[in-house]
Amino acid sequence: MLAADTVRNDARAGETARPLGTRDVSSPQYQELKFSIHRKLLDRINLEAVYSMPGERVRQEIRPSVAKLVNEEKTPLSLAEKDRLIEEVLDEVFGLGPLEPLLRDRTVSDILVTTPRLIYVERGGKLERTSIEFKDDAHLMRIIERVVSRVGRRIDESSPMVDARLPDGSRVNAVIPPLAVDGPLLSIRRFGSDPLQPADLLRNQSLTEGMLELVKACVRARLNIIISGGTGAGKTTFLNMLSGFIPSNERIVTIEDAAELQLRQTHVARLETRPANLEGKGAVVQRHLLINALRMRPDRIIVGEVRGEEALDMLQAMNTGHDGSLTTIHANSPRDAISRLEVMIGMASGNLSVRSIRQQVASAVDVFVQNSRLADGSRRVTYITECVGMEGELVTTQDIFVFERTGVNSEGRVTGRFRPTGVRPKFSERLKAAGIELPPHLFQNVVEVR
Repeated sequence: MLAADTVRNDARAGETARPLGTRDVSSPQYQELKFSIHRKLLDRINLEAVYSMPGERVRQEIRPSVAKLVNEEKTPLSLAEKDRLIEEVLDEVFGLGPLEPLLRDRTVSDILVTTPRLIYVERGGKLERTSIEFKDDAHLMRIIERVVSRVGRRIDESSPMVDARLPDGSRVNAVIPPLAVDGPLLSIRRFGSDPLQPADLLRNQSLTEGMLELVKACVRARLNIIISGGTGAGKTTFLNMLSGFIPSNERIVTIEDAAELQLRQTHVARLETRPANLEGKGAVVQRHLLINALRMRPDRIIVGEVRGEEALDMLQAMNTGHDGSLTTIHANSPRDAISRLEVMIGMASGNLSVRSIRQQVASAVDVFVQNSRLADGSRRVTYITECVGMEGELVTTQDIFVFERTGVNSEGRVTGRFRPTGVRPKFSERLKAAGIELPPHLFQNVVEVR
């Protein structure tokens, strides 16, 4: 009888692996048994015919064949072990192998494969080690190649780094040797089939009702908004939420490196970049797509993230009749976001003076929304900042809402308060012109987070 699953204590790392998914660390014998059945199954089925069938149906069709192979094995197995073995073999053929249980776990937001036997997940903003393992580097490489091939990308020694996405929209990044020193690396950023709604963000205390009303009004009044924040701060989640306030009768063009936005409107044209081919040709970057998007008669342009020369084209689009455009940028504060925009615009055109660049930013951007991930894993909107204009040589801003941290409670949660600064934004006139009147108390109520 195979030994029961156990949770491995890693004394060297000083941590205990928490069981996740359908099993913990499996013995080498179990792994060998599973791959033996896997090989026999591949010899008996026509994979081309199988992959043409719908996902759930194909698993039901193949299950009896797997069960028969399991029953033919001489290794004694309990009924529970047989069921688990059947599921894992099916995951190897049609899914992502050991990662399938984690992908089915809706509480997991990130899956990080550091080595075949060292897999972490993020849950509730905190990293924790799992007891799931791959057999070896070759096993992990097969899974990576399966993900990459499904979206028409490739990964090999000549192209050892790739961005891709899963059918549910989750973003995948893979790096293999020679760039990855200790073997293949795989990172999966999860995006659920149902994006977070405004009510979810209120319940999670990511922002207040007053802040939500303000950003909703900004979207409907067609103000240009940049969402800034660090990695994992919730920028894309917030962008998805904001996009829900765009009227359904407007034409939206989205531009992304890896398509992960989940807009609910029907009139959405989605564009995605393309890497170079084997000859190093044919690459299509975000800047090319942005220039082309201007010919597609968009009412609004949404760029998943500006990180390079496309920043100039994005700002020019905002300045030339595409009001209400949205994008995200990596930055630690609204002021830092302005500095990063200046650098990226300078990369696109070395002929522009610093003053000209700042004038572009000041005239294009109306609002910065800063998202931050705090020490306890929670995500909050820490600044809503208006871009006022130019004063001398500087771009001037004013904070409308801020989140002030006051400490940590007994449960380790960050405490603080959402505080309106009392400043009524200068774009209030634009909101009025759009038929939106915000009540005065919106800019007065302080909300405590305990």
